[in-house]
Amino acid sequence: MSQERLFQLHLVLGYVAWLLCFGAYLWPRLRAMDSVAAQRAIATLHSFRFFGLVFLMPGVVGPELPASFAAFAAYGDFSTGVLALLALITVRIRPLFWTFVVAFNLAGITDLVFDYYHAIQAGLPAQPGELGAAYAIPILYVPILMITHVAAFYLLLRPRLKAKDGQAFLAARGM
Repeated sequence: MSQERLFQLHLVLGYVAWLLCFGAYLWPRLRAMDSVAAQRAIATLHSFRFFGLVFLMPGVVGPELPASFAAFAAYGDFSTGVLALLALITVRIRPLFWTFVVAFNLAGITDLVFDYYHAIQAGLPAQPGELGAAYAIPILYVPILMITHVAAFYLLLRPRLKAKDGQAFLAARGM
């Protein structure tokens, strides 16, 4: 099997594994939480996106990692992580918190979509070894980031659940 096919298989299986895990363990809890708690949980995961700056570190990634991909991915992740941290810091100032929640989710999902685009345009799937140690990011980390961005938007758009209703939901499922 070619490197490109192995990389694509890893990507698909990363999504499958995370969707199964998310559906079984995370989604029921997020749906049952009040809106602020659910968005804080998602923001906490995304606050680690400063790690994307690793795409700019020689020795961690290969010397032939396409610069068009590396810079965009690194700074897109970094900006999303900073916005998620700002959401967490401002949780007690609700209008600001909600502004940062929307901002980090818009920035983050846009970043991931354009990262896929830039990776394909740069031919990265045919040379996945250039990701070096950062290979784990698109395989293990990006799928749960994308899934939680979609979940965050769903939670932002759904009618507000009362905390009592959420607790009843969890109790009915033995959680």
